Amino acid sequence: MTSNLGFSHIAPMHIPSKILVTGGAGFIGSALIRYIIQKTPHTVLNVDALTYAGNLTSLREIDGDPRYAFLQADIADTAAIDHIISTWKPDAIMHLAAESHVDRSIDGPAAFVQTNVVGTCNLLQTATAYRKTLTTAEQDAFRFLHISTDEVYGSLGPEGYFYEDTPYAPRSPYSASKAASDHFVQAWWHTYGLPVLMTNCSNNYGPYHFPEKLIPLVLLNALHEQPLPVYGKGDNIRDWLYVEDHAKALYRVLSKGIPGEKYNVGGNCERTNLEVVQTICDLLDAKKPRVNGKSYRDLITFVADRPGHDHRYAIDAAKIRDQLGWEPEHTFETGMHDTVEWYLHNDWWWRPIREEKYAGERLGAKA
Repeated sequence: MTSNLGFSHIAPMHIPSKILVTGGAGFIGSALIRYIIQKTPHTVLNVDALTYAGNLTSLREIDGDPRYAFLQADIADTAAIDHIISTWKPDAIMHLAAESHVDRSIDGPAAFVQTNVVGTCNLLQTATAYRKTLTTAEQDAFRFLHISTDEVYGSLGPEGYFYEDTPYAPRSPYSASKAASDHFVQAWWHTYGLPVLMTNCSNNYGPYHFPEKLIPLVLLNALHEQPLPVYGKGDNIRDWLYVEDHAKALYRVLSKGIPGEKYNVGGNCERTNLEVVQTICDLLDAKKPRVNGKSYRDLITFVADRPGHDHRYAIDAAKIRDQLGWEPEHTFETGMHDTVEWYLHNDWWWRPIREEKYAGERLGAKA
């Protein structure tokens, strides 16, 4: 099933040389930048406000590369963003900067509106004005890729999938703010002709994941012999996407995607939250057994459910597969194995976060 935003044919490969990435110190953004610098010839400018989840150590392995640079700025700061774009003159913008945690959006929704809605609108305005200064050929080649979430579609029942033309039905402050930003991006395509692309992805996991999210939270709680919180009955279902597969998908969309189109990106890995937690426990039982000889499963603790918790998300990623030739390389089993291995051997990254920024406390409990 295809979207109705624009063309349906496949465009020739489009290769930008200078890519501006917003939110590049975050989980997905840092994976994307590592991939571009290590696997492509392009130059990347990382623009990030370095809020609580921004972490430049996630880019340590490419930090000295001459094709990579970083500037600290808030995408809602019009003057700063205008100066950066007009001075650096990117061929493409990949927009990942966002507040992204549902639980935090319940506790403080205003920050999500400011970054995800106001910031995106500001970036679109600035990009549109900048593009007008380019030659005709440069204008035609310019791309603005907006990275979003499957949560904008709402909650699924036990069957069915999200398609690119599934109606929006956001149910949390986070998903509402991302839905609004998606609509602004589409409006800029239709009203101003800005060559936009959009992706909506399923739940990401993998290395360098800030430990407020389910998988790193459970993993690190287990290593610290703390309770492993599972919302409700643990029967909420998500489609899990390994972050390095996602990075490759985003580059593929930027390179081959059709302006005006959107592409759903999924991992083809539906699991209940309880199954995810049990998988982590079983891997740790094999790789780092508890001193007392018991299973990590004994630490699982069922807690009050998240307010408005969507039951199920599931992505149909046929469009990006059939039109752009992308498929995830990791199964849930291989991805989880690699994730657990990474956390076991990289406490230099997560220990300072755990000790100084976020110790695993419950967020989003209030309605």
